[in-house]
Amino acid sequence: MRLATFTLEGKKLPRIIFSVLPSPTVSLRELSLLMTKAYQMGITYFDLPSPNHLESFRELRTLTEDESLLGFCHVEAEEGVSFLGKPLHRFEAKVISTIKKNLFPPQLIQHFQAMGVWNRKLFFPSISSSEVFTQKEIDRLTFDPFRFDKALSFFHPRESPFLFLGGNYGDWILGLGRLDLLKEMAQKTREKGFIPIFSACWATFILPKARSIDVAAYAIPINRNWSLFDLTQACALVKKFDKPLISLNPFADGKLMADSEEALSFLFKELKVHGAIAEMGSEEEGRKILKALEKFPSVIPPRKT
Repeated sequence: MRLATFTLEGKKLPRIIFSVLPSPTVSLRELSLLMTKAYQMGITYFDLPSPNHLESFRELRTLTEDESLLGFCHVEAEEGVSFLGKPLHRFEAKVISTIKKNLFPPQLIQHFQAMGVWNRKLFFPSISSSEVFTQKEIDRLTFDPFRFDKALSFFHPRESPFLFLGGNYGDWILGLGRLDLLKEMAQKTREKGFIPIFSACWATFILPKARSIDVAAYAIPINRNWSLFDLTQACALVKKFDKPLISLNPFADGKLMADSEEALSFLFKELKVHGAIAEMGSEEEGRKILKALEKFPSVIPPRKT
């Protein structure tokens, strides 16, 4: 099977990278079985957002002895930041309270609740704190190379040449105004032989601020139904953004799966997004996405002059 491709730093990638997610409660065995079925359909590039995904992927790679199987592992940006010598996640409630105070007035939160997107995955866990960081404390956040090296040591460039760097803490660290910390993590990722892709949730907040990070591409949730903080504004930013972009959640949590070709057309034709991470909950969904992808051409990289 020949899939449409795009190129990042000289490496060809399929325009759809599959994230095998049968359901939140499945066993490791069920996850492995669905990943194997995806491989039998001709899928060789997998998003690996959890340790279970990585374990299933490594098992498949060992069984098939197929070195063309490649994964996209994830490193949360929190892994590289400390406050007063302690991991930043120990102060998560304080981080969240600070960002809510600075960026999210109550009426904006109500707007996102009405949209149905104000949730733990895209914004914050339901923890809170009466404390907020002072600017002096924010200035004391430091890059923690030892802890970040340990996080990277779980992966290998041969099996996962690209790493998604960021996650929720990508948004939050930028929300604290510490772009410099993300730049240091991207540099360290490259030093270890990986190619970083910056991932975050808040497209309209991130794209104008994070452009100077040395990464191969930017991955943000955007689809025909919504993007954060505003779909119209996000689309305008995406159209003029001059670096490769990857859509996260292209089918809006399955709501656009019934017309997957139209969903991809919005991304690939209208917005000129390079690729997408597509959740595959079943073999049937995988085949449906592959069939839709047949309608789209590869992205031809510009010629060097």
